[in-house]
Amino acid sequence: MNTNRGISSHGNGNTISNNAMGDHARVIATPPAERFGAPAFDSVAPTDRGTWDIGIVTILSEELRSLCHELKLERHKEAGGLYFYRGEHATPDSTIRIVATQTQSQGQRSTMAALENLRRHYAPRLWALVGVGGGIHDEHARIGNVIVSTEVVYYENRKINPLGDVRRRGEHRQAPAQVVHAVNAFFTEHGTPARIHGQVASRFSQEFEVYPGLIGSGEAVVADRDSDIRQYLAHYNEKVLAVDMEAGGLSQYWQENSVHDETNPGWIVVRGVSDNADAEKGHAHHELAARNAAHVLRLLLPFLP
Repeated sequence: MNTNRGISSHGNGNTISNNAMGDHARVIATPPAERFGAPAFDSVAPTDRGTWDIGIVTILSEELRSLCHELKLERHKEAGGLYFYRGEHATPDSTIRIVATQTQSQGQRSTMAALENLRRHYAPRLWALVGVGGGIHDEHARIGNVIVSTEVVYYENRKINPLGDVRRRGEHRQAPAQVVHAVNAFFTEHGTPARIHGQVASRFSQEFEVYPGLIGSGEAVVADRDSDIRQYLAHYNEKVLAVDMEAGGLSQYWQENSVHDETNPGWIVVRGVSDNADAEKGHAHHELAARNAAHVLRLLLPFLP
């Protein structure tokens, strides 16, 4: 029997790929990867479509590195080129499957894109935004402390009136009730504030504090103690303890996905304080804040729904 590829051949008993003519001729549809000149996929395992419990978004490399260290996550490359970091964490009640990713850049839009990538590939049942933030409360948000938030105030919406009068219109969103109950249970057991031993070698003998509180979120890098953003947030709610550039995107993504038929994941924000959102803002305390935030997330895992 003759076998030909890529041509039409007349006759009986021929086997031809893609086109065939004649009595008893057959067509073999060659898979694309076998065709001449077709690009080969990266040699990576396909996405595990089982249940994933926690999907984590980070922004800085220090944040993702701290999570990988704390939760023993391992790098995984998807066929399309996206990188995720996956692992399992055992609690007294269950084994929690965790997947983390890093945004391309700071800000709300990149955060929403990262959440969509997590949803598309893993569909976790809870979102977590974990990393560093700027403290705006002198007592509770000292450098190294951690803020656990189930409420976000997005401060960017505003009206600009004649003569330069600017009036901000905040948007306030709260996480689902089961996440709020979980965080309340954590602080009931650990105290408010929870006092935890430092996670950086130079601070093992020191304790940092963990507080529940609100996060103010927008597009600004706040490095001015007298900025109108800080003044607005203090007036809006005195329990706004820190600021970031991503939590607003997380809460907005959750809100807009509430219309789907499938269950919409809950969300939580864990921010280690790396600066005081003032003129001394810098990178010196990123590792300290990121390590403390990652450790607090691990302590929260047994409580989260």
